[in-house]
Amino acid sequence: MLGQVVRILQGRDAGLYMIIIHVVDHHTVLLADGERRKTNRPKRKNLHHLEKLDYISPEVQNSLLETGRVTNGKLRFAISKFKSEIVTDLKKGDLHDGKR
Repeated sequence: MLGQVVRILQGRDAGLYMIIIHVVDHHTVLLADGERRKTNRPKRKNLHHLEKLDYISPEVQNSLLETGRVTNGKLRFAISKFKSEIVTDLKKGDLHDGKR
């Protein structure tokens, strides 16, 4: 889904959070985070190499649906907001799905 925050599981970017900015086909998406991967050079990733998180940024999703584009600043803001709300609430050793 557009605007959804994901965590990369495979590759050199493993462990980073990024946002889906385009769905190429049923198993490939384009990702960007506004810092390392900008919107003009998004990362193409297989969905099997991603952990989809239950967080969709409304700012990014609205921008993508209205104009078809999103700024790098909005991506950086959405990821920092996600990290401050969700990631810091997790206790050490907990995973996003609540399992250990």
